[in-house]
Amino acid sequence: MSPSATVLGEDGLRRCPWGLSPPDYVEYHDQEWGRAVHGDRALYERISLEAFQSGLSWITILRRRETFRKAFSGFDPAVVAEFGDADIERLMADPGIIRNRAKVLATIANARAVLELDGTTLDALIWSFAPKKPGRAPRAMGDVPAVTPESTALAKELKRHGFRFVGPTTAYALMQACGLVNDHFADCFAR
Repeated sequence: MSPSATVLGEDGLRRCPWGLSPPDYVEYHDQEWGRAVHGDRALYERISLEAFQSGLSWITILRRRETFRKAFSGFDPAVVAEFGDADIERLMADPGIIRNRAKVLATIANARAVLELDGTTLDALIWSFAPKKPGRAPRAMGDVPAVTPESTALAKELKRHGFRFVGPTTAYALMQACGLVNDHFADCFAR
């Protein structure tokens, strides 16, 4: 058996290698990542942040999360769905968020998609794609997939409902972050 790639923190806890530094990552790793997230508003926020992260490092988004929350009215889908041209221009002028027009427009469109889900909730839709059996605990970064059949199916279903910026890789990152899968390393204390 190969040794684990976890790292030992100054506090004596073993963590996934990405979860040791900077301090923002330690807190995110220890308190949030891989923990079950439920509720349409919370999941809409996570979909939005994962979309903004696409092509960037997660720390960039993590450090701007509170600004994103303010800019997007606490990620209340009912409020964001009503955003118009003036809101788009306000967002495009806000240096505290990622000023990518396609991502801003996707966030607004996704709020509308949340409200238009017929006969289900975003929570029920997303969680219906959780794997039936837990995967093997990763021991190295190479053991962690970027895409799975479930994330591909989730992305396809979200797109069918009008969601944007939700490809299979983004869908898998969402599944990891929201606890649908547990990709904490085998001997990570958070597993």
